[in-house]
Amino acid sequence: MNRILALIILLFSSNLALAEAFNFDMGSAGDTSSRMLQMVAIITVLSLAPSIIMMVTSFTRIVVVMSFLRSAIGLQQSPPNSILISLSLFLTLFIMSPTIEKSYHDGILPLVENKINEKQAFWLTVKPFSEFMIKHTREKDLDLFLSIAKKSEEEVKTVDDVPLQILIPAFMISELRRAFEIGFLVFVPFLIIDLLISSLLMAMGMMMLPPVMIALPFKLIFFVITDGWYMICGSLVKSYGIN
Repeated sequence: MNRILALIILLFSSNLALAEAFNFDMGSAGDTSSRMLQMVAIITVLSLAPSIIMMVTSFTRIVVVMSFLRSAIGLQQSPPNSILISLSLFLTLFIMSPTIEKSYHDGILPLVENKINEKQAFWLTVKPFSEFMIKHTREKDLDLFLSIAKKSEEEVKTVDDVPLQILIPAFMISELRRAFEIGFLVFVPFLIIDLLISSLLMAMGMMMLPPVMIALPFKLIFFVITDGWYMICGSLVKSYGIN
């Protein structure tokens, strides 16, 4: 967890590479204003860190699929949002752990050992996340934002040349597209159950009974029998190439 916290502090500010390494000596000459600005920057980035980390990781795809799953079953409040978000966060941590480890060893650790400066540490820390996003971003989505930003192919030749303000939104819409594809596959079996129950009730002349209420226990037992949580979580993790 200490590595993750250090990574959050460094990820989007070259001046925030190692908060605990700063020596806030308020009596040192000429450094007071700089230290105060660093403190303000640290607090600002920490407040934005959860949103930033969600944008550059697998969290978006996972939490959207979980939301689709709950809607497909027909449950409004169960599992609660806190449970779904917690599960999504831990699945994200599991998927992103190789990227986090690489980012820590390439960027933060050398900075702790005073082998590189803050600017170098920032880019070395960001690079594994950029590589992860590039790997899971559709070329079509990336080209869209490159064209909007008027970036030519000569300007963007490698992963390092893709600005974060272009890569992040391209990655996010790619993740949303993939999440919607998975959501469709999740919805289909439950929709079939709804149709079967509705047809059965109409055939029996029980049109006053709400099909949703009657279908819910059948959808729940279907999800349990097929080991739904195992399939959903396993498929989400494997969709990132982790076997």
